[in-house]
Amino acid sequence: MDIAVNYLAVVAAAVIAYAIGAVWHSPVGFGKYWMRLMGLNSDSMRKMPLTAAQAMSIGFAVTLLVSYVFAMFMSLTYAFTVSTAMQLGFWLWLGFLAPTLANGWLWEGKSLKLFAFNAAYALVNIEVMAIVLGLWQ
Repeated sequence: MDIAVNYLAVVAAAVIAYAIGAVWHSPVGFGKYWMRLMGLNSDSMRKMPLTAAQAMSIGFAVTLLVSYVFAMFMSLTYAFTVSTAMQLGFWLWLGFLAPTLANGWLWEGKSLKLFAFNAAYALVNIEVMAIVLGLWQ
């Protein structure tokens, strides 16, 4: 089985998805709403166990991993166009990302609104990766 991955496209997809996530969670985007849903404020954000730089670095590494695995799935399923990549992204979101995120609502006492917020972000994120990876095949 020959699995071809365009590593430059993986990095580009991760950078673009991460940038969208940074805007999504910033005060320019939906950051204040997200903080309210999480029950956070500026003071509690400063008391987080990781510094902002540490969290952002790990967050980018995770985004890069997701982009790479998504590119692997694209190769395995021959989803080499934007359309097929977006379809794959949707099914991965529906079957894996959204159900995993639902556990926060089901078992951790998080609100349904927070689940919807995080699930919407996950869908946008995976579809952005699909577009970049689909265009770069």
